[in-house]
Amino acid sequence: MASTVGRRPLGTILRKRIFFVLIVASLLVFTVTLALEASEEETTDQTPSGAVARSPGPTLQASGRPPASPIPPPSPSGSLNLYAADAPGNFSPAVAGVPERVYVPNTLDGTVDVIDPTTYKVIDRLQVGGKPHHITPSWDLRQLYVDNPDADKLNVLDPRTARLGPSIKVASPYNLYFTPDGEKAIVVAEYDRLIEFRNPRTWKLLKQVSIPWAGVDHMDFSADGSYFLVSCEYSGVVVKVNLKRMAVVDTIQVGGRPIDVKISPDGKVFYVANQGLGGVSVIDPVKMRQIAFIPTGRGAHGFAVSRDTTSLFVANRISGSISVIGFRKRRVVNTWLVGGSPDMLQVSPDGKQLWMSNRFGDTVSVVSTSTGRVIHTITVGRGPHGLSYFPQPGRFSLGHNGVYR
Repeated sequence: MASTVGRRPLGTILRKRIFFVLIVASLLVFTVTLALEASEEETTDQTPSGAVARSPGPTLQASGRPPASPIPPPSPSGSLNLYAADAPGNFSPAVAGVPERVYVPNTLDGTVDVIDPTTYKVIDRLQVGGKPHHITPSWDLRQLYVDNPDADKLNVLDPRTARLGPSIKVASPYNLYFTPDGEKAIVVAEYDRLIEFRNPRTWKLLKQVSIPWAGVDHMDFSADGSYFLVSCEYSGVVVKVNLKRMAVVDTIQVGGRPIDVKISPDGKVFYVANQGLGGVSVIDPVKMRQIAFIPTGRGAHGFAVSRDTTSLFVANRISGSISVIGFRKRRVVNTWLVGGSPDMLQVSPDGKQLWMSNRFGDTVSVVSTSTGRVIHTITVGRGPHGLSYFPQPGRFSLGHNGVYR
C-alpha cells in the first residue's frame, strides 16, 4: 500500500481543486451579473423620484402615438431649458396642415368663438352650452377640449375643421391637464375640490384626490415630471402632488388668491400669480417656501412665456396692464397699460403678438410684444376666458389653454 506520510491522498487534492475552481467561477458570474444590472440602471436614467424617464425614439406605442420624454431637451448652450422645444417654427408633425385659429370660450354665453388670426375676424361661433372656461389642446395635439364644468363635460373640438364632436362626461372640468409622459389626464374639478386622474384615451377614472382647500385651480409640472404644484384660489394655498402616488405630499400658504402657476425655464422655481396680493410669488418647490414676491399690478392672474423663453408675461386683470418679468433677474422689466381686464394669455407662434381675453367684457385684445401696444381689438361673446391659439410650436401639450414642451 502506498505511503501517505507527508503528503495528502491524490483524490483529496483533486476534490479540493475542483471545489476551488467552482468557487472562482461563481464569483465571476456574480461580478458579471452586477455589472449588467448597473448598466441597465444607467440606461433607464432613474429620476430623483424613482420614476423611469423614457428616451425618445421611433417606436410607436399601442395607441399609435410616438413616445415622448418628460425630460425636455437641453438648450444649445447645454443648460436645461424646459421651453426649448417651443421655438418659432418648431411644430410637431401632428399639426401639419392644421389652420391657425384662436378659440375663445365665452363663459356667459355658452359659446366658443373661432378667430382667424390673419384677418382678426370671428369666422364662426360654436354653441356648447353651460359655462365654458378653457380650450385645452390634447397631449398628442390631435384635438381640442372645451372645459365645461357647469355641464359636467368636455366638448371635443376638431382643430382641422373647427367642428364639435361627441362630448365626454366628466365631473366639473374647470381645467384640464396632461402629465408630461402623456399617460394621465388630470381633470381639475374646482367646484368639487377634487383632482381626477384619468386615462386620456378611454377617460376611465384612475383615482380621485380630494383637495381640502377651496378653489383648486391652475398647475404646472416639475422638470422631471414627478410632481406638480396646483393653486387653491380661495384658500391662499399652493399644493404639491406626487404623480406616481397620485397624492398630496406638501403645501405652502402664500395668502391672497393664487391663480396661474408656471415653472421657470431652468426648472428651479415656480411662479404663482396672486390676484389677491397684486403680484407673483416665487416658490422653491423642494423646500416648499416662498423665496421672493414680485409686485406686478392689481389682479395678477394669467401667465405666458415669451417665445425666446427669457420673459414671463403677467396679466393684471384689475389694473388693466401686462407686466413683463425677466427670468434671469426675477424682476419686472416692463409694464404695458393695455386697458380692459386681461385674463388668460397666449403668445403667437412667431412670438410677435400676445393675445389676451378681457374677462369682464366682450373683447379679445392683441398686443405687440415689441412695443406693448394694443394693435387689434376683436369683439367676441360675453365673459371670454381661457382662449387658445392653436397650433403652437412644441412636442406635446401639458393642457390648460395651451402649455407646451
